[in-house]
Amino acid sequence: MGESPREEQLLRSSPLFGGMDGASARSLITMMKRLELAKGDVIFNEGDDGHALYVIVKGKVKMARTARDGRENLLGLLGVGDMLGELSVFDPGPRLSRAHAVEESVVYELPKDVLDVWLDDHLEMSRHLMRALAQRIRRISNTMADLVFSDVPGRVAKAILDLGHRFGRMERGHVTVRHGLTQEELAQLVGASRETVNKALADFASRGWIDVHIGSVEVFEPERLRARSR
Repeated sequence: MGESPREEQLLRSSPLFGGMDGASARSLITMMKRLELAKGDVIFNEGDDGHALYVIVKGKVKMARTARDGRENLLGLLGVGDMLGELSVFDPGPRLSRAHAVEESVVYELPKDVLDVWLDDHLEMSRHLMRALAQRIRRISNTMADLVFSDVPGRVAKAILDLGHRFGRMERGHVTVRHGLTQEELAQLVGASRETVNKALADFASRGWIDVHIGSVEVFEPERLRARSR
């Protein structure tokens, strides 16, 4: 497989390997295939047969779905340590979304048939995979709850914090989040109109909590955002 020690460490940080002992994790990692992706490369398309799951060790991947009017709607932005495609592995069927790299990326592929054979020899490890799937379901449930119970500014604040947690870097005493999203994509991520999201961003900026740039945001008052997200 040819993974570096650093990439193996990043793989081990993913939900797929949570709680596994070193020997079990290593035996599974050696069965995965390393894929280098250029910006724009597609990992899978909506409607493809789901035959593998993937773990990101470098770069960013967008998950999107085509709306009835033909427009692409952003479902999520994934980064290092995130897993994608796992639902189709546990419940075989057509992919429900499209995944493509938004910058140079490296992912590791684990085919379903390889995983099935490995599980036959490591039955006790199935609970770790179930935990990873449960975490995915929990995230979806939390997102649905936010859409029902949180207003748009609250959801925008939470989205900024989430993006900051995964993609933020400390620079000049504050966190800079280079998410690479357009205003329309950020609105899709929040589940609101672009105009409403832009109004919330402008309000946060006027209060000195953030500064908005094309494809990035600087966060000066994360605690203010955290309070607003509640």
